[in-house]
Amino acid sequence: MANNYDVIIIGSGPGGYVTAIRSAQLGLKTAIVEREHLGGICLNWGCIPTKALLRSAEIFHYGQHAKDYGLSIEGKISADVKAVVQRSRGVSGRLNAGVGFLMKKNKVDVIWGEAKLSKPGEIVVSKSSKKPMEPQPPLPKNALGEGTYSAKHIILATGARPRALPGIEPDGKLIWTYFEAMVPPEMPKSLVVMGSGAIGIEFASFYRTMGAEVTVVELLSNVMPVEDAEISAIARKQFEKQGMKIITDAKVTKVEKAANSITAHVETKDGKVEKIAADRLISAVGVQGNIENLGLEALGIKTDRGCVVVDGYGKTSVPGIYAIGDVAGPPMLAHKAEHEGVICIEKIANFPGVHPIEKDKIPGCTYCQPQVASVGLTEAKAKENGREIRVGRFPFAANGKAIALGEDQGLIKTIFDKKTGQLIGAHMVGAEVTELIQGFVVAMNLETTEEELMHTVFPHPTLSEMMKESVLDAYGRVLNA
Repeated sequence: MANNYDVIIIGSGPGGYVTAIRSAQLGLKTAIVEREHLGGICLNWGCIPTKALLRSAEIFHYGQHAKDYGLSIEGKISADVKAVVQRSRGVSGRLNAGVGFLMKKNKVDVIWGEAKLSKPGEIVVSKSSKKPMEPQPPLPKNALGEGTYSAKHIILATGARPRALPGIEPDGKLIWTYFEAMVPPEMPKSLVVMGSGAIGIEFASFYRTMGAEVTVVELLSNVMPVEDAEISAIARKQFEKQGMKIITDAKVTKVEKAANSITAHVETKDGKVEKIAADRLISAVGVQGNIENLGLEALGIKTDRGCVVVDGYGKTSVPGIYAIGDVAGPPMLAHKAEHEGVICIEKIANFPGVHPIEKDKIPGCTYCQPQVASVGLTEAKAKENGREIRVGRFPFAANGKAIALGEDQGLIKTIFDKKTGQLIGAHMVGAEVTELIQGFVVAMNLETTEEELMHTVFPHPTLSEMMKESVLDAYGRVLNA
């Protein structure tokens, strides 16, 4: 049957399309269902276009501080918000087209529409009710559409969407999610950002660098609360030095709307309420899995707190149905989704050497200014788990490359098991740490000890030298600080 497959994947985000490619590589007849944009949220409205925006902000920042590098720029440097947004959308468009090419190259059928599980091994695809945020690129040639399709294995990769707080629901005009924040028609003069996770703090960083007055409101006691407390404190100090206002241990309880502005009522833990007027509010209080209208309830597929319950290989409670990526629960990261998808499909194909994903070895990166990156246990979590640890630190201010770059504020922090010398955590704040963190991720996957890291030669002059110095510091052997 033409509509019969070995594997059907619902959702073409990073998890979905990578899983489809790996499935085809393994010789399985594969189809992928998408209702809006190839590449999903990450390529079109998340990871990639936000990095394009942040890159524009970074260049803008350097232009404003040209004198710090002995340079002179004639006249006043200014930002054209429409051009900045256009560049960002262009980057997304290029990658969107790239996913279409990869599907064709790997002979993966693309089915356009919304999929619903009708019974184990079968889906019904109907016309999408999702209105794209912008015009849909031309559909791939020979793309399939509405109908009934069957497969031995069906993988849910439907991703997630912004979570909304009751009474402070986004309206697309005055209260934004990351969708609206990514394509502002004009640059707001002031913003309140509700939530200081990766999404909230990246947009706070972008808009502050571009000149907006920004206030960040965080419910917990630390900005970027999932990060190591010491790293978080350093980042906060830098944010505030840039002019960002940060209020922790606080929540937005009410938002009053005017014609073209808002007033946020911010309540602190002592019960005091501060009213903050701003042009717009960005709601960045997390995301929730897209589990609705998939037919999960009728088939008895277990869910928990808005996500599908799976085992280490993506299996749900119903045989033949799997889930990966954001819809399968935290950490909700594109690279986690990709790896999870590969594990899932390789297990289906009985590929040798497959093992469950190790979530404590998944890196997290936040592309604010300064950047923040981490992997493994924080110092507090390691102690909470009863581990005896050694902690090493090395400051950017003692690194020659960082000083030469004019980026001498930051810290590299490493955490080792005191008994075995195993690296169990690494945390960074500063320039380009999102590129550096992978060195420690590889080390942790190889179960590297402090001795092996100490005997590794790091090139000079580089920022990566600080990684080794941090290890040396944990054992009282630091050389340059």
